[in-house]
Amino acid sequence: MDMLAGKVKKTSLNVDSAMNPTDVLDRPIRLTARDVTVHYGAKQALHGISIDIPDRAVTAFIGPSGCGKSTFLRCINRMNDTIEGAKVGGTIKLDGEDIYSPSLDVVELRARIGMVFQKPNPFPKSIYDNVAYGPRIHGLARNKADLDEIVVSSLRKAGLFEEVKDRLQEPGTGLSGGQQQRLCIARAIAVGPEVILMDEPCSALDPIATAVIEELIDELRENYTIVIVTHSMQQAARVSQRTAFFHLGNLIEQGNTEDIFTNPVNKQTQDYIMGRIG
Repeated sequence: MDMLAGKVKKTSLNVDSAMNPTDVLDRPIRLTARDVTVHYGAKQALHGISIDIPDRAVTAFIGPSGCGKSTFLRCINRMNDTIEGAKVGGTIKLDGEDIYSPSLDVVELRARIGMVFQKPNPFPKSIYDNVAYGPRIHGLARNKADLDEIVVSSLRKAGLFEEVKDRLQEPGTGLSGGQQQRLCIARAIAVGPEVILMDEPCSALDPIATAVIEELIDELRENYTIVIVTHSMQQAARVSQRTAFFHLGNLIEQGNTEDIFTNPVNKQTQDYIMGRIG
């Protein structure tokens, strides 16, 4: 890989990380990946991805469409298991435990590592039942009062409760797009995850709804490890403390967000940020 001889010029992106980079480096590592590969049949989609993801911080995956960032995100909670012909190699550990161990309960793993998808996908149920679904199937509530508390707490954490408190029995599909996405975040939070994965969670939303979700992400990182795939470099610069740049199935560079956007080490990273590739 070509290395830059000196510092690159700062980009026009406004990097306003809410956490000092040194604070992120002091955080414990929650997720580790080593030499992760993914094949879809004969096609190799990821080539030896290795990364450490710190606890209670936002790590953004950026890169052109089809570069492997969403594929790698899906490896973290074994969503690729559902794709016929997909084969994952290497190791991914959550708190030191191999998530691809044959003895690991995948249902339990997906409770510990929640996921929010690109398009809001509320269940065809009431707002209340959308949030209560996970706690019910995982047996997290002893009675109706416990379940009520989980639902209200989750909706509050997702910044949605005040908007829906008087219509909890109405369909979740009747909410606006931005509200539906926050409902999906509340649904993920309700089972008490340690990690929340977000696959381009704002791509289907308008700028106002996007700003609300970004503010929510900043609040959630105080209690959760968050990994976000985004096609928007501006969004990555706004919400993340760590950034990883993917290209053609390879992890090209990773580091503190401010460093990646203002002083990347790798020429491919610089070219992408400056708009010369992508």
